Amino acid sequence: MDTIIIRGGRRLSGTLPVSGAKNSALTLLPCALLTDEAVTLRNLPRLADIDSFQHLLNQFGVSTAIAGARPEDFGRVMTLQATRLTSTVAPYDLVRKMRASILVLGPMLARAGEATVSLPGGCAIGNRPIDLHLKALEAFGARIELAAGYVRAYAPDGGLPGGEYTFPVVSVGATENALMAAVLARGTSRLHNAAREPEIVDLCQLLVAMGAQIEGIGTSDLTITGVARLHGATYMVMPDRIEAGSYACAAAITGGEVTLTGVRQADMAATVQALTDAGVHVAAVRDGLHIATDGPLRPVTLATAPFPGFATDMQAQLMAMLCLAQGSSVLTETIFENRYMHVPEMNRMGARIETHGRTAIVHGVDRLIGADVMATDLRASMGLVIAGLAAADETRVHRVYHLDRGYERLEEKLALIGADVERVGGD
Repeated sequence: MDTIIIRGGRRLSGTLPVSGAKNSALTLLPCALLTDEAVTLRNLPRLADIDSFQHLLNQFGVSTAIAGARPEDFGRVMTLQATRLTSTVAPYDLVRKMRASILVLGPMLARAGEATVSLPGGCAIGNRPIDLHLKALEAFGARIELAAGYVRAYAPDGGLPGGEYTFPVVSVGATENALMAAVLARGTSRLHNAAREPEIVDLCQLLVAMGAQIEGIGTSDLTITGVARLHGATYMVMPDRIEAGSYACAAAITGGEVTLTGVRQADMAATVQALTDAGVHVAAVRDGLHIATDGPLRPVTLATAPFPGFATDMQAQLMAMLCLAQGSSVLTETIFENRYMHVPEMNRMGARIETHGRTAIVHGVDRLIGADVMATDLRASMGLVIAGLAAADETRVHRVYHLDRGYERLEEKLALIGADVERVGGD
């Protein structure tokens, strides 16, 4: 396994392009299952998770073609076409690599009237059950069976009739699956307390571009009127708000000045507010955000929450930045119960962080010191990289395959803004 070596203490400065959103792309890809026509996605990030999902779709008979992007370019264009589905089974060997694979359940059920998907299994950052996915599909008329580690879903003759479902708690993935199942239903479906994340809006907009009828986009109440068929479309993946926030934290902790291009500020308002509260200067510029720090960082108190609240996917990165704030910050994790695995690793670098259940208290220190640290999940990995960028001496981040799942060509992007970072093999 590879290791990323960071020689910290360098002020980051320059302009950095933000890639297409991983969390959105993984939702847009299975939309290709809903039509026999071509779906073309632009600004698709080059990530391990995207490759894994592509292979899963190939399992169903979906053809995929990537336009001739140059190796030095960020992002790419992929055209997918499910002219004829050759399988309705998502096997364990493919699903186990990525929890997002469960998102084929809704569109396969809608298009083929049946789907068999391996249960995705555990997750390092906490319990992420799929019961809400299944309950929403059952509310729309699906019959669900669980056997031998697989979910088997069937639609009545003629397809799903549609229905109404209220989520007891907000669930992004379950909202996405339910939306894709409902667009080809025979009747009207309604979702209440649905997730409102920008990635949900992105999914709705692609579905509408394909001919779906969805009302209430951007709200917690969605009405989906089923149509007989969907057609192909060409669509631009939204920019990655989590990647943008991560690089903003990296700029801030190094006292740097970075312009992030291709960013939509409205998608990351809670992150911008947290940065501003911490004393970081954030200004909207043409097609992006300008991030600058010219003084000491201030402590903040916040809790993660569903959109429009502060994203759980930004918690580790903000925590790393706050390690150098003047004072004590209080972060509360409300989404996942085990998302502080990066804390012991940051403390190895000289941070002073203590945890009490779902709350972490980050006591600011004067400096961080490089160390060998172990990545445990995608966002924790980025938090360790951010800490390493500000640390004295050398930091070695092991198990960086986590980073390859969600950050497109991380070392190259950091080098663009002045970081001293390299990847070596043989971890």
